Amino acid sequence: MAITAKEVNQLRKMTGAGMMDCKKALVEAEGDFDKAIEILRKKGQKLSEKRADRETKEGTVFVRTSENGGEAILIAFTCETDFVAKNEDFKALGNEIADAAIANKPADLEALKALSLGEQSVQEKITELLGKIGEKLEVTVYELLTGEQVVSYIHSTGKLGVLVALTGVNGTDVAEAGKDVGMQIAAMNPVALDKDGVDESVIAKEIEIGKEQARQEGKPEAILDKIAQGKLNKFFKENTLLSQAFVKEPKKSISQYLDGVNKGLTVADFKRVNIG
Repeated sequence: MAITAKEVNQLRKMTGAGMMDCKKALVEAEGDFDKAIEILRKKGQKLSEKRADRETKEGTVFVRTSENGGEAILIAFTCETDFVAKNEDFKALGNEIADAAIANKPADLEALKALSLGEQSVQEKITELLGKIGEKLEVTVYELLTGEQVVSYIHSTGKLGVLVALTGVNGTDVAEAGKDVGMQIAAMNPVALDKDGVDESVIAKEIEIGKEQARQEGKPEAILDKIAQGKLNKFFKENTLLSQAFVKEPKKSISQYLDGVNKGLTVADFKRVNIG
């Protein structure tokens, strides 16, 4: 049957798919719009299966903070190329998913993918857009952080995002301090909040490295443990957030900087996500 340009354009507006894809779908569906939409969705599913083994090392980080500032979410919406990461439809869907995440606060990534976006789930919308764009798309990270006040920071690339949960706020405006800490985390990539948060396997590895370095320097075996402990303390100072030197004021640690902003102010937790 003959398909008019008006019908093709109408389907394009409904689905966002390309003109030729819309025309082919309408021809196959014999003018039935519901069937044509289903055909386009199946195309996305088939393409998703074909590209399942592709890597998604590009994309954008999206964050949302609750109205009271006590909760925030961060998602990494990824794709195969930087070109697609700049696509308006890609960014629009990322924003839509982030809005749904802060509104519903799903328990985990799978629950996020199952959230409803209108008549479709998050995953169905991603698959549909995949069919239109032609490359693998996925939400690879979802983080939810709560605290007295949660501050977010996104690096200028859009591929690196941080959430910082502050405690000891006591009614003080700490947004600027939270952003400073977020920038610190983005730049310095601490392994943990403090030494108590460092994994035992990391500690054991650092001690062994310290002992071996001292051994290579010809130090006596009897003092290797002591030397290694000193090196471990230096590792804690350089690689755990609260002990790190504050980049803007290197004579102060992050802990000292925050306490200077407001007595008792500190970081309860943080999340750092980097795409690529």
